[in-house]
Amino acid sequence: MSTLKVDTILKRTGTGTITVGQSGDTIALPSATLTTALPVASGGTGGTSFSAAGLSNTPAFEVVRNGNQTLTNNTVTKINFDSEQFDSDNAYDNSTNYRFTVPSEKAGKYYVYLKAGIEGASNSNFQYGSLRIRKNGTDIREEWIDARSGGLRFITLSLNTTLDLAVGDYLEAYAYGNLSSGDPDIKADRGSGMKISVFGGYRILGA
Repeated sequence: MSTLKVDTILKRTGTGTITVGQSGDTIALPSATLTTALPVASGGTGGTSFSAAGLSNTPAFEVVRNGNQTLTNNTVTKINFDSEQFDSDNAYDNSTNYRFTVPSEKAGKYYVYLKAGIEGASNSNFQYGSLRIRKNGTDIREEWIDARSGGLRFITLSLNTTLDLAVGDYLEAYAYGNLSSGDPDIKADRGSGMKISVFGGYRILGA
């Protein structure tokens, strides 16, 4: 193995493309600190790290419930996810509106996921249940179950999708439960402390 040590590599004449290796080669780059911006052709802004250059799947957020939330039977109700697991751009409001809002300069395609455990009142069975993602106040995705023949007291629904979002667009999570009697609950966990209701998403790099 030979080692080539130089301070500067320039094209022999003029400016243009400098080729390193050939088709099929593997180029190994050791850990290094960049002092100039990365040349970013798509999706980035230029910077000395992938994150600074805009080459990261952010904004990214994930939120859960601190405790159970009682819904009104036979009524579509917002799920107030009030505890952040992470929120890279401080774009989720976990105390007032319970929504994710696309920050300035962060428009694009987003992968979004929603999961919830919904429990019926004592001695009450589900007729129907659903989860919904709303964009700017309008239903845009839904997962639905007809449980009339199942005699179910507890259901888990999940929904994931890809959305094209503009700056200022906001997303909220909603649930619906129709019981034979009483009101359903969004369950934070099943007593083990492991969260079963969660809402999150992230921007897809390069999409």
